[in-house]
Amino acid sequence: MALSLELKLNLRLTQQLVMTPQLQQAIKLLQLSRLELQNTIQQELVENPILEEAAEDDAGESEESAGREEAPSEESEEAAAVAAEAQTSEPSTDELVSDVDWENYMESRPLTSRAQGPDDRAPLEANLTPSVSLSDHLLWQLGLSDLSDLEREIGMLIIGNLNEDGYLQEKVDAIAEQAPAEVAHVEAIRRKLQEFDPVGVASLDLSDCLLVQMRVLGVDHPLATKIVREHLDLLQRKDYRGIARVEDVSIEEVAQAARLIGSFEPRPGRQFVDEEVIAGLKELIYITPDIYIQKVGDEYHVVLNEDGLPRLKVSNAYRSVLRGIDQSKETKEYVREKLRAAQWLIKSIHQRQRTISKVMESILRFQRPFFDRGPEYLRPLNLRDVADDIEMHESTVSRVTTNKYVQTPHGVFELKFFFNASIRTSDGDGIASESVKEKIAKIIKAEDPHMPLSDQKIAEVLKESGIHIARRTVTKYREALRILASTRRKQID
Repeated sequence: MALSLELKLNLRLTQQLVMTPQLQQAIKLLQLSRLELQNTIQQELVENPILEEAAEDDAGESEESAGREEAPSEESEEAAAVAAEAQTSEPSTDELVSDVDWENYMESRPLTSRAQGPDDRAPLEANLTPSVSLSDHLLWQLGLSDLSDLEREIGMLIIGNLNEDGYLQEKVDAIAEQAPAEVAHVEAIRRKLQEFDPVGVASLDLSDCLLVQMRVLGVDHPLATKIVREHLDLLQRKDYRGIARVEDVSIEEVAQAARLIGSFEPRPGRQFVDEEVIAGLKELIYITPDIYIQKVGDEYHVVLNEDGLPRLKVSNAYRSVLRGIDQSKETKEYVREKLRAAQWLIKSIHQRQRTISKVMESILRFQRPFFDRGPEYLRPLNLRDVADDIEMHESTVSRVTTNKYVQTPHGVFELKFFFNASIRTSDGDGIASESVKEKIAKIIKAEDPHMPLSDQKIAEVLKESGIHIARRTVTKYREALRILASTRRKQID
């Protein structure tokens, strides 16, 4: 059997996106938050000896040196050639808006940061005091208690197994095995801890927590006690009628008992640092806006927040290295590599700031009614609208709006807040989903607390104002606003 071999030459065209390390860095910088950008710059200052932080009086010679050199002379001709190579060898992309005018960049000092001026106010850190955690507070009380070494060890094990709300998240028998000790002994220590401040910590469930508080505070209310023991599920649904029917009492008596139960703390650890408090601190303290919208007369101006961002420049020391005759080839190549990296970083940071500014200016044009009158007038907007407006790719806009915040006359918002789905109205126009949420919140706020509106009724009220959405959509938006259902919003005097 004979085998035949033949060679064929085929021509095939394919497209492939090749991303250089420099381009990857530029894209990464676009989606960094302000704090992450600060950390990145500081890291680059440590790793790249060519980079320096420019002082205020270096404004005329900092970033411009990254893109151009002085008129070439015999001493600087090689350095100028390296700089030219670094700028012409990289591809242009949507992520890098356009070439930077390095010659006029520092001299022009564009309005990209808040006006500098004396600020006599003390720093925020000076007004903060160290917070005490729930475990620290309980351990302090445990140390003051008259307990044996074993009992104190059991108490420490219990405290170490409390969640942020103050509830015991480990089984008593597991703690007894770990101690080691009798289960009854561990349970006795747990009950002693429940009377620590805040009362109710180390409870097993909500019913246990409330009963301890009632006992310690000396509350003697048989109906409230029975509701806590047996009808917490009905109470959470505010099914007062069902409780009254089961216990053969009036609705008024149930309402009175419910108000008493509502005066107790269902989450003893709330007053200490928990997840909600931490989330609140992030929103109120630690989120620093990347952009400020300032109104001057009838016009809004986009001002980038560059406070704390160091201005970078290329060190002049590399020139002597490049022109040095006694320098090795490896040394010169190392300097060239670091020079290119420094130039690209400075250029990418400036392009990032320009891109953020352009995106925000486009959002401002589309969402002018919001800035004039508030969230209720937010318009439908998607990434393509902004991308087409500023002639960039959607992916660039998406990266720019990630983890970026803007301070507006109506509060601080994430840039992605301004992009909303469109909901059709009766007159054929569209309304933003966030505006619908705002309307739902206002409707619920104005309702009669004794006769709260159901989701279906809210949908009917919205329909009367020309907004046609289904009941399930109202439910979704209400839950997103963290508003309880009508059965749980009802109040009974």
